[in-house]
Parts: sequence; C-alpha cells; structure tokens
Amino acid sequence: MASRTIAKIATGISTSDGAGVKLKRVIGGPISELDPFLLLDEFKSDKADDYIQGFPTHPHRGFETVTYMLEGLMEHKDHKGNQGMLKPGSVQWMTAGKGIIHSEMPKQSNGLLHGFQLWVNLRKADKMIEPRYQDIPAKHIPEIPEEGGGKTRVIAGSYKGVTGPVQGIKTDPLYLDVKLAPGSLFSENIPVGHNAFVYVFEGSGRFGPKNNSKEIKTSQIGVLQVQGDKIDVISGEPNGVRFLLVAAAPINEPIARYGPFVMNTQQEINQAFDDYRNGRF
Repeated sequence: MASRTIAKIATGISTSDGAGVKLKRVIGGPISELDPFLLLDEFKSDKADDYIQGFPTHPHRGFETVTYMLEGLMEHKDHKGNQGMLKPGSVQWMTAGKGIIHSEMPKQSNGLLHGFQLWVNLRKADKMIEPRYQDIPAKHIPEIPEEGGGKTRVIAGSYKGVTGPVQGIKTDPLYLDVKLAPGSLFSENIPVGHNAFVYVFEGSGRFGPKNNSKEIKTSQIGVLQVQGDKIDVISGEPNGVRFLLVAAAPINEPIARYGPFVMNTQQEINQAFDDYRNGRF
C-alpha cells in the first residue's frame, strides 16, 4: 500500500458566526473547499461571552452538517418539532435535504465548550430529499485502544474491523478522532479516490510516508494528496497528538452557494430563498 503525502498545510483563522460565537474556520477559510467538504469550524472557549449567544434559528438546504461535541452542552431544535441535546463525546449528522430551520444553542453559562462542525455537500439527486438526523450519544461511538494509552473513536466508516454508528451517507465517509501518546505510530487505510484531510487540535505529529512526512501542529489542517490508499502518522514529543481524520468520495458537481444554501445553480439558490421566505420549508 502507498502512503499519501500531505499536499497542503494551513492554519485555521479566527472568526465568529451565528450570534457571535468565536471559532476557528479551517475549510471555508484558508482551505476554500475540498469536495465534498464545504466547511470545518472548531469552537473552543471557556469564556461564556465567546459562545453563549449560540446559533439562533437559521435555515439550511442542500447539504449535511456534522456536529461533534468534545466538551459542553448544545441543544438542537428545528421547525419540525425535533429536539435533542448534544453532550460531551456525542455526534449529530444532520441531512438538511430540501430544507430545515433550526437552532443550536449552548445549554451552559460557564465552563468549556469545545467541538467541531463540518459541512458535507449532497449530490444533486439528494439535495431535495426529506431531512433526517442521526443523533449518536457518546456511549454508542466505539473506542479502539492505541499503544501507550491513546485511543481512536470511530464515528463513521471502519477502523480495525470496527464500524462507526453513522450509516447511510452517500459519500461513504470516514470520520475518526485519533489520540496518540508521544512517539506512537498510526496507520489507516483511505478508500482510493476519496478526498481526505487531517485536522490537529492537540499536540503535533508528522504525517505521510517516512521519507516525505510533514509536521502538522495544533489548529492546522493537512490536506492529503489523492494518490495512495493509506495515511501514516508519528505523534510528536512531548505531548503526542490528537487529530480528526476525515475522508469521503468527491461529488464532482457544480456548486452554487449562498449563506445557508448549497445547490448546483443560481436559479436553485433563488428558489431556496423564495421557498424559505414563503414558508415552504
């Protein structure tokens, strides 16, 4: 098997979204997009003023949002009457499809709020399907021990014969949360043709084949070359590394995008706004 090299490294930029939630934007920022990934944000703060106003009611159409909570509590509500609480270690994979109007609001007034939101595009044939949710509590996400006390959480796809709980996603994603002790080795297969990235949020590591690896540090994304069928990692000293490894099949379709809507043509974007304004979500 051939190990993928790192094509590009970029550092997340500080910004805000929603009603002023401070975050680091990675995809949609220094990396404009990586088919089928449209956006990756990391929110992390123990200051309530940085997150307390949350993400009030807003619409989505034409893509999927993946919210992964590490610390803190976030409540989700939508206009269909669905409601749920994202707790530490839990994941919500929401397929907005033809339209959802929802809010994501912190349910705490102090303490650390830390997590990620990833946007994944939908194929034209799936953009107008009925919305659906996969709400996965922490206890249902498998954890595979790594040498030295590390662990890998399997959210989507398979790792070492263990399959994650997120199912039925057309882009066939792999989504792992990998934590490695200092000086540890990690290797994982990546489906041929899938676009992939790693995002380091603790420590540092060297990614890629031994003779051509690159160091990626905290708050940096590494975009993998599409050639190859695995990724190799050596965690850094003295703190090891923790990172997301995410891969999915590209869609290879034109994108028309405005705010919360992602379609294939400008006409479809205009229709989305018209449907939203006239209560047809």
